[in-house]
Amino acid sequence: MTTNIKIIIIIGVLVLIIGLFGLLQKKPRKLNQVRYKKKWTKLQQMLPDKNSWPMAIIDADKLLDEALKKRRFKGKSTGERLVAAQHSLTDNDGVWFGHKLRNKLVHEQDIKLRKNDVKNALSGIRQALRDLKAL
Repeated sequence: MTTNIKIIIIIGVLVLIIGLFGLLQKKPRKLNQVRYKKKWTKLQQMLPDKNSWPMAIIDADKLLDEALKKRRFKGKSTGERLVAAQHSLTDNDGVWFGHKLRNKLVHEQDIKLRKNDVKNALSGIRQALRDLKAL
C-alpha cells in the first residue's frame, strides 16, 4: 500500500471516530413548556398572600433546578448547576439573587421578605427559565 492511501485511510478512520463521538454525546433534553408554564402559573397564584411568599420562592428555585438538570447542566447542587449554566443565562445577577434568597429562607429563621425582593427574585428565576426554554 502506498503512503498516500495509508494517510487517506487514517484520516477516514479519524473522521469516523470523531463523528461517532459526536453522536454519543448527550444532548440537552427539550423541556415540556406546557408543564413548566402550569407550575409557574400555580406559583404566581401564591403571591397575593404575603405568608406564601417564602414557599413561592422555594418552589421557583426547585423548578429552576429541575430545568437545569433536564438540560443536563452538571453539578451536585443548584448553585453548581447555575455556575455551569452561566453562559446560557442572560441575567446571572437576577437568578443568583433569587437562589440566594431561597437559601436564606431555608437556612435562616425570621426572614422578613419585602415585596420588591420577592419580585426581583422571581423575575431573575423566570428569566433563567426562559433562557433554558422552559417558559
